[in-house]
Amino acid sequence: MSLSTPSGLRSPPPPRSSGASSPRPKFEADLLKAYMKKLLSSTLQNSTWPEPKERDKVKQWMKELGERVKERMLEIQPRGFKYVVLTQISENRGQGGRADIVCHWEDGDIVAQEMYYNDSLICVCIALAIS
Repeated sequence: MSLSTPSGLRSPPPPRSSGASSPRPKFEADLLKAYMKKLLSSTLQNSTWPEPKERDKVKQWMKELGERVKERMLEIQPRGFKYVVLTQISENRGQGGRADIVCHWEDGDIVAQEMYYNDSLICVCIALAIS
């Protein structure tokens, strides 16, 4: 029996089964979401959008928030996942905003999203734990 199709493409081989498969780790997304909400609020609550000559502050905030979220993800589940953290901070000029992500997930993958805003800035932080 051939796996080839008329176009010459081949189907992937069936997955190998090893006698004992270990269960996939579970990532506690609720712990991460609560942490992200508190982190964004405590870090940015008294912050204002910087003047043009101080725009490096925004880069520093985004880097710090991303690193702290990733550190927390490693505390929650140190093995079995790849972590991605996306952080965006922009000036709040009364515009609407929305952040969504569409992915094809495995059963154990999670996404945690938090948004913080005040009269001066808007921050969206999205964290992915991919098994």
